[in-house]
Amino acid sequence: MSSISLTDIDYLLTPKAIRDTTYRIYNMALDGETHFSVDESKVDACADYVLDVINKNYPTHNIPFHSRWGHFKVGEIDREALFDEKLVDLDPIDKARTKLDLVITSVLLDAGAGKIWKYKEGDNFFNRSEGLAVASYYMFLDGSFSSDKSLVADGKGLEELSKSSLEKAFQVSDDNPLVGVEGRLNLLKSLGKTVESNKEIFPQGRPGSLIDYLITKHGTTFEVSDILNAVLLGLGPIWPGRIDAHGMNLGDVWHYGPFGDDITVDTVVCFHKLSQWLTYSLVTPMIDAGLTITGAEKLTGLCEYRNGGLFLDFGVISLRDTDHYNHSHRPGSDLIIEWRALTLQLLDSVGELIQNKLNKSPSDFPLAKVLEGGTWWAGRKIAKEKREDGSSPLTLDSDGTVF
Repeated sequence: MSSISLTDIDYLLTPKAIRDTTYRIYNMALDGETHFSVDESKVDACADYVLDVINKNYPTHNIPFHSRWGHFKVGEIDREALFDEKLVDLDPIDKARTKLDLVITSVLLDAGAGKIWKYKEGDNFFNRSEGLAVASYYMFLDGSFSSDKSLVADGKGLEELSKSSLEKAFQVSDDNPLVGVEGRLNLLKSLGKTVESNKEIFPQGRPGSLIDYLITKHGTTFEVSDILNAVLLGLGPIWPGRIDAHGMNLGDVWHYGPFGDDITVDTVVCFHKLSQWLTYSLVTPMIDAGLTITGAEKLTGLCEYRNGGLFLDFGVISLRDTDHYNHSHRPGSDLIIEWRALTLQLLDSVGELIQNKLNKSPSDFPLAKVLEGGTWWAGRKIAKEKREDGSSPLTLDSDGTVF
């Protein structure tokens, strides 16, 4: 039973709530009251490890935001540029709508794929996020999300998407299983219903018409947090089985038992991981359309298994009971909530250290660049050093909608 007020909802859908609620868990960890211990003496060395990755990936430090667009360039193929060639006859705003259609559907298909799944493109194989990106890219090009098979995503096309179509597009088979197919399918179907029913935020019945809502509300100049707020309000209904308050699904917000038995504003922890990553992915197409967007530094890092794995593999955080490595864990478990909370707090710490080491301000070098330049790749690098398959240090029992 939820006792969350309308005022509480406004607060819980902000970056401040993410930082506030996760900070409480961080302090509990320092006091020895969570599944994890924290060794703050290793944070600076971890930041140096990330900075080394940044310098190798981006020697000039000209880093784009951590977003879906980077994954579309896997295999040294600039699929975004190829996509742009198909949009040359569109005006700047309609081009942005179409690119938002692509990236929103692609991000919603991005939850962990599992250790086995891979996607074949020509003679190349791609797995994990890159494989999911390429698969969703071609699915969009095939008109799979459109009611008339055109180069858009629309409500009817998304609602009518079938499991068999999704499995075929993602090359799913007994030998190539994809984690959470049903969860991914249901997200896209729910997206279809939402863009059809909420014409205030999606006035054209397309995910990409979110840009029209933002321009109507804010003009051509606004902040990244305004995009996040629109994403959280507009896409809230699509998330399954989460906390509901006053008829609104709060999304990536979880009840944390040690805070109390009842669901209140004081007993939940906010992450909004996928929504923030989606927000970061929406910024560049909007800027390319001529909009002025600032304030990226106000958003947080992303608490997914690459960033979280970095801190666990580096020894900044450690499990008090190592037997937990031998079991899988649900996203709503206290242990995973703690892991994600510690990850967010430590990303703030590492981000600040790297900004200082590079003599950059938070606005010049926001976490969106720290993630893309370093922490995500550093998490992948150290995972490969620790485990041959480069998998997450903790096993997640994913439903295809988180991480």
